[in-house]
Amino acid sequence: MTIIGIAGGTGSGKTTVVKKIVEALPPHYVAVVPLDSYYNDTTEMTEEERHAINFDHPDAFDWKLLIKQVNELRKGNAIEQPTYSYIKCNRLPETIHVEPKPVIIIETLLNKKLRDMMDLKIFVDADSDERLIRNIQRDIVERGRDVKMVVDRYLEVLKPMHEQFIEPTKRYADVIIPQGGENVKGIDMVCKFIERLMQQ
Repeated sequence: MTIIGIAGGTGSGKTTVVKKIVEALPPHYVAVVPLDSYYNDTTEMTEEERHAINFDHPDAFDWKLLIKQVNELRKGNAIEQPTYSYIKCNRLPETIHVEPKPVIIIETLLNKKLRDMMDLKIFVDADSDERLIRNIQRDIVERGRDVKMVVDRYLEVLKPMHEQFIEPTKRYADVIIPQGGENVKGIDMVCKFIERLMQQ
């Protein structure tokens, strides 16, 4: 089993890079473990308390559960991956059944225990203006926010959290893909490297 970690700022093109890797490898060859599925369970909190959570801080995630489930996949066991609602700011009762696959992609480089399991670490880099534009487009369509809400959140939360936590993980990366999901050559090289890893 090959474990790949992928990190990058919100709106950097991580999802596109993951999608291209999945498409480049044989069908049903890759299991993706998105970090967004592992926000802490907030069932015991009031709605007000939930909305006050900084979801871009590492403390917002259930690292223990994520590490446990990645270890289960490594042992060849299937997992029930949590699902999360941005609207309710909490986990949903439904889970996603994930079978172990030859390639596991974990969408973070934040946690040392997880990094130590990885065979390849990738950082998806993109200009901060481009990331902001993508955030505006995505949050309006998918999360029902208006432009002012997205920009305020970017300046107050996303930008400082990116500079404090996400950007420093670049130093752990084996590969940095500039221009995010638009870097066709960079993604192609990564896909070929993964194929070689698999052959070994």
